[in-house]
Amino acid sequence: MARKARGAEAADAVRGAVDRTFQATVGQAQITRERAQELVDELTGAAGRVRAVLDDVLVQSAGDDLRSLREELRALERRVRALEGGAAPKRDGAPVTRGSAANKKREPRR
Repeated sequence: MARKARGAEAADAVRGAVDRTFQATVGQAQITRERAQELVDELTGAAGRVRAVLDDVLVQSAGDDLRSLREELRALERRVRALEGGAAPKRDGAPVTRGSAANKKREPRR
């Protein structure tokens, strides 16, 4: 009988140790899960901030590119005007109707 009592005590001791180990592991898993959620939240916030900065940079870059293209277009207009004889373009939207270099027939180069 004493042997059964010691066996029961040993089984209870093992059950207790397993239960304590399980409870400790569950607690650590909960902490790990919470920390992982915090990291995901931080990462999501950082990604949102990066996206906002990139949007701002792209909008500014596009605006700068448009300004640059407009300046280049104006410079080209001035050069073409100078090549065609200095006539100022009409601003009413109607095309210039006098003869231009594009309408003249060129002789082949030799």
